[in-house]
Amino acid sequence: MSKSIRIGISISALVVAGAVAAQGMLLDHAADKVIKKYQAATCEELRAQKKEPPSAMDVKAVEFLRNDSQARVAFIDRIAAPVLNKMFECGLIP
Repeated sequence: MSKSIRIGISISALVVAGAVAAQGMLLDHAADKVIKKYQAATCEELRAQKKEPPSAMDVKAVEFLRNDSQARVAFIDRIAAPVLNKMFECGLIP
């Protein structure tokens, strides 16, 4: 393998690794935002928000998670306990 091909492969690997890291950071940020929303909200606020239509950003985020199973698993693993505990406390889930 020539030196220029190896350099090209190395650069490509770094770009992919950077994209994966950026995606991870975005997922972490989104998960933190969801967790903070549930922790800060009262039960009444959560009930009212549940009736509201999702924002355009929420629709895009859900679509992304539907199409990327690894991102979905990572996101749900991160938010499941705090969100479900709050929902249980508020009587939003049985």
